[in-house]
Amino acid sequence: MEDTATNWSNSDVNDVETCIFCLIANKKDENTKIIKETKDLVCFSDIFPGAPHHYLVVPREHILSCFSLHKGHIDLVERMAKLGKDVLHDQGITDMADIRLGFHQPPFISVGHLHLHVLAPASQISKYMLYKFTPETNSFVTEEVLRKRLKSISPPLRCHYLENCKLFQCINCAQTGL
Repeated sequence: MEDTATNWSNSDVNDVETCIFCLIANKKDENTKIIKETKDLVCFSDIFPGAPHHYLVVPREHILSCFSLHKGHIDLVERMAKLGKDVLHDQGITDMADIRLGFHQPPFISVGHLHLHVLAPASQISKYMLYKFTPETNSFVTEEVLRKRLKSISPPLRCHYLENCKLFQCINCAQTGL
């Protein structure tokens, strides 16, 4: 698979200041109640639920989409899934075989901030919303499949990798070895 970690890269600081999920994650949106949180993740209800239980898990860090991830983010995706399952458990959901966890893929994202959809029971996803949450389509990938995909995606090169190279200019710090 093509390395997509450099495509759909993270947004600039202006996007972070206006991103609704960044505002929610940093408790600057008074209209959204955080259901559960960790030091780097928050979970809250989706405003347009597709199932009786529909939650979003977002990292506090602004990451644009699943196309911004690489193998160094596998743990993040696992922690997002765990938090989502913990919330379902807290809400009385016991049938973990009837849940759906996944990410929309660009250009099918509604908010440019990585977010995991947590839906239960999956068998009760609204027939009008089912198309949005059909696994392994161009628009929606399950967290399990995303984790497998990320194993083959290396992190993008950063300046510290180029320290001994005198031919390339680092785009992050504008230094060159020449």
